[in-house]
Amino acid sequence: QVQLVESGGGLVQPGGSLRLSCAASGSMFSSYGMAWYRQAPGKQREWVASITTGGITSYPDSVKGRFTISRDNAKNTVYLQMNSLKPEDTAVYYCKATNSRFGTTYWGQGTQVTVSS
Repeated sequence: QVQLVESGGGLVQPGGSLRLSCAASGSMFSSYGMAWYRQAPGKQREWVASITTGGITSYPDSVKGRFTISRDNAKNTVYLQMNSLKPEDTAVYYCKATNSRFGTTYWGQGTQVTVSS
């Protein structure tokens, strides 16, 4: 069982930056692929970034070059650095952990990010 707790959300002006954190409980964090998703009001949840157990990252075009995902296995934490934020980045951001070997997936409770002047 893995519990995920996101933090770091808040209100930021357009063009600003935020860093989200997702702390995982339990062992074997390094065996989980990690990802960030977001969901804006009235929209479906969408993928934002992911990082494999080996540290390979990937992003959709909508955030590529602005967002950076990273992980610190010693701290059981994954981060999402968000730069050049836009109003359309406003959403609840969720952290997801996936263990492909065992077919298990866990989600955090989400953290609100609001980009507004």
